[in-house]
Amino acid sequence: MAPATHHIFGIRHHGPGSARSVRRALTALAPDLVLVEGPPEADAILSLLAHPELEPPIALLIYATERPDQAVFYPFARFSPEFQAITYALLHQIPVRCMDLPQFHQFALEKTGEAHSLADVSPILAPANDPLGALAHAAGYSDGERWWEELVEQRRDDAAIFSAVLEAMSALREDQPTPTDPHEAYREAWMRRTLRQAHREGFQRIAVVCGAWHAPALVSLDGARADDMLLKGLPKVKTAATLAPWTYGRLTFASGYGAGIASPGWYDHLWAMGEAAHDATAVTIQWMTRVAWLLRHHDLDASSAHVIEAVRLAEALAALREHPVPGLSELEEAARAVFCTGSDAPMRLIHQQLIVGERIGSIPDETPLVPLQQDLRQQQRRLRMKPTAERRLVELDLRKANHREQSALVRQLNLLGLAWAEPGEVTSTGTFRETWWLQWQPAFDVALIEAAIWGTTVRGAATARTLDRAGKSDVLSDLVSIVNKALFADLPDAISPLMDLLQRRATHTGDTGELMDALTSEDGQTRSSLVNSLRYGSVRELDTSLIAIVVDGMVTRICIGLSNVCTNVNDEAAATMSRRIAATNAAIGLLGQSAQREQWLTALAQLVHASHIHGLLAGQACRLLLDAERLSNDAAARFLSQALSSAQPPTAAAAWIEGLLQGSGMFIVHDEQLWHLIDTWLGTLTDESFQTIVPLLRRTFATFTRHERHLLGERIKQAPGARPLEASSQLDHTRAAAALARVQLIVTRR
Repeated sequence: MAPATHHIFGIRHHGPGSARSVRRALTALAPDLVLVEGPPEADAILSLLAHPELEPPIALLIYATERPDQAVFYPFARFSPEFQAITYALLHQIPVRCMDLPQFHQFALEKTGEAHSLADVSPILAPANDPLGALAHAAGYSDGERWWEELVEQRRDDAAIFSAVLEAMSALREDQPTPTDPHEAYREAWMRRTLRQAHREGFQRIAVVCGAWHAPALVSLDGARADDMLLKGLPKVKTAATLAPWTYGRLTFASGYGAGIASPGWYDHLWAMGEAAHDATAVTIQWMTRVAWLLRHHDLDASSAHVIEAVRLAEALAALREHPVPGLSELEEAARAVFCTGSDAPMRLIHQQLIVGERIGSIPDETPLVPLQQDLRQQQRRLRMKPTAERRLVELDLRKANHREQSALVRQLNLLGLAWAEPGEVTSTGTFRETWWLQWQPAFDVALIEAAIWGTTVRGAATARTLDRAGKSDVLSDLVSIVNKALFADLPDAISPLMDLLQRRATHTGDTGELMDALTSEDGQTRSSLVNSLRYGSVRELDTSLIAIVVDGMVTRICIGLSNVCTNVNDEAAATMSRRIAATNAAIGLLGQSAQREQWLTALAQLVHASHIHGLLAGQACRLLLDAERLSNDAAARFLSQALSSAQPPTAAAAWIEGLLQGSGMFIVHDEQLWHLIDTWLGTLTDESFQTIVPLLRRTFATFTRHERHLLGERIKQAPGARPLEASSQLDHTRAAAALARVQLIVTRR
């Protein structure tokens, strides 16, 4: 029997050239065991990688069962050498195993501080520095990616590629300082231990597919005792393994992925070309054709003549730079010059959809998932909401049952902290339509595993987490926001306990302002307050009877306490309360309940008659009563006359006028009595008092529309005693011109 041997294939973690070389090397070797750098916990699910329903990119997901947030992904694209090695072994019924340090040790080491966090990254190529970058620099290249692409990915004769990589990495490691982080030593010791075990089991031809940096450390299997001593007593935690869909965007450096690449979409193109990838002209033509198709799909100019010219330019650039074939940089520059005429916008589109790509993988139904993940997948299929990496807008008509269920599902996920959907623009309150931006992220699978502690279904988990958040909420308006989210997320089991809690909190609070905020506050996702939920709940077929009881009680307590919170307040508190009064008035009007309306108007009348009420609030109450036809113009004039009496400070009188005229000045234009009162009061002011209240009055008049200000000006010009400018003999034309220029500037800016 021939002696057992192991053959090391040092690779870059993602690259079509490396993947093809690995497939050819395995075919030539015909191994009886394949070992791949990866987590041994995944051995039980490796067979799924050859499942006909699996579509890369996907990732092995290993997580700590007691702390699901402690998780690590090992992403694979179809051009990843490890993926090709695993699927080759599975298709040829060859045993295949993962040989890296198990994550149950790595997670435990992270907890003790002996290893750096690996969350969301697969093993990197080097412990300290990028080895490809060092080799590229020595060879005169600007970066390691370009060097690897030209010398490895574009290589046609790859018979000796792995021995060359091994030699280069061996030389590079000799010049590297000994790493102080023991993590790499643990990993390589475990790999050698796995190799020794394979030899003991009698395997004769063992293929080892690992990151190029680790290849020299696996050549010799001497030092078994030292490795065992190093690995002895490593801590453990309980882990589980599953598969998760991945995206090309998450394979890039920009996503924070440590072993990322710059252009997964470009590499996918090279892999799809198959053996034709060695034909540089064919690759360039196909790529430029895809660029043209993409631009034309987005109504941008792109013809066959553009394709021909871009191919010629890319080949010319490669020749000028003495490159054997056009690389991605030449293709980008050619596309920018020919298709984009130097513009950045089309290039951003090309980069996003072609160079990076928007592909998202899929996993088979047999994949072991937590029940919450399984429930979500079933609902996504039932509601025809396939998760995609592309950001897309979904418009829902809430009169349709299926659309209401889709809306409820994305809201339930948001309550679980999984922001699959972001609300789009809503044109009006109470509309039948709703818009959402959907974009699936691979990290959502980790979020689902974390959320599994709340329940086994999306609705059940969202209900449990919502009730937990509500119980911990100390702010009444926050509790109202939670109630609104639960209503719109269709969580019937949460509504009754939430309303009981809201009722108790509202009953026990003595802060009328907080009650007003709770009644009128709008949630960012539902874009609705309690009042809107009660008014428009029929669109979603919500049971609003419990809301009506709570809202009625809140309105009663607001009306009882309104006068107290408006008494003896300063200017800042009065401004805050004025906004609350306006919002509450609108909310009660929206409810349309006569009894509530009567309570509210009675409370406003108390503000007008009471003493020690801030002028802004008294004037506002007078205006609201006028608008509701609960106060006559004569009565309003009497209250205004009292507010403008000489006994009142000018600033208090100005605040009263601000409250009265808030939002619109049309009625004083047409009401002679109110006009006369304000005009007379202004005429009695001293110069010093007038200068004090001018900023207050200007703030009031600034809220009027341009048309209203124009009518006020015309009324002043026509008032008795008004003189035209030219009739004044004492007019200083120079100073007047400067003032008019400033007025003109103010008016035009508005």
